[in-house]
Amino acid sequence: MDKEFKKLCRIAGETIVKYRLIADGDRILAGASGGKDSFVLLHLLDHLQKTAPVHFDFIAATFDPRFPGFGVETTVQYCREHNWKHEIISLDIPAVIAEKKMEKNPCMLCSRLRRGHLYKLAGELNCGKLALGQHLDDIISSFLMSLCRGQGLTSMAPLVQPDNPAHPAVIRPLALVPEELIRNCARNFGVPEKNGVCQYEETLKKGDRAQFSALVDELSLRIPGLHSNIAKSLSKVEIDHLLVIP
Repeated sequence: MDKEFKKLCRIAGETIVKYRLIADGDRILAGASGGKDSFVLLHLLDHLQKTAPVHFDFIAATFDPRFPGFGVETTVQYCREHNWKHEIISLDIPAVIAEKKMEKNPCMLCSRLRRGHLYKLAGELNCGKLALGQHLDDIISSFLMSLCRGQGLTSMAPLVQPDNPAHPAVIRPLALVPEELIRNCARNFGVPEKNGVCQYEETLKKGDRAQFSALVDELSLRIPGLHSNIAKSLSKVEIDHLLVIP
């Protein structure tokens, strides 16, 4: 194991223990988008399955939106090479977007449909948890986006219990791992490039999340320890010093 993946496993392991993300006997559905984050997540789960003191199973799942040129072949092949169980959920998102007349705001609809179908598959496979590959940079960007858009002091938690008992709990083992470390691990593993891009890639690049991600990158160049400092702040909420009505 190279030193960077060893560091990632240490951070993720501490996160899993701290937030009780994985327990003995768990069956986990792991989102496999075909990007670096999800591939590294699968490598992490594979490593933990072989070395952790608890027994759990995981199954990778890829959502195929059928965008022209999107493709899932690379993800299928990579999972096969590593002997990871892998399922594909296929849905004609362009047709649904056209039907709902959501061309101007397709990402919200696609995200909702993707999550709903992952929940459904988790139920069919008897998986009580859904593992996603969001990392520390994603969580910081989401927090800043919510803050600046007046949506409250909120972000993506490492563990989200479902409101509906039929749905799986959402876990994010990489929640405290910085993106740079994930990027380095992905390079060391030789994970493949994504087959294609989203049909609405330009919309994504101009969206809030991309802009706030760029802002985090810019701030990190000027503020040493930015990521760890914000992570500490997100775990230490001083209610008495906020504009909360008593």
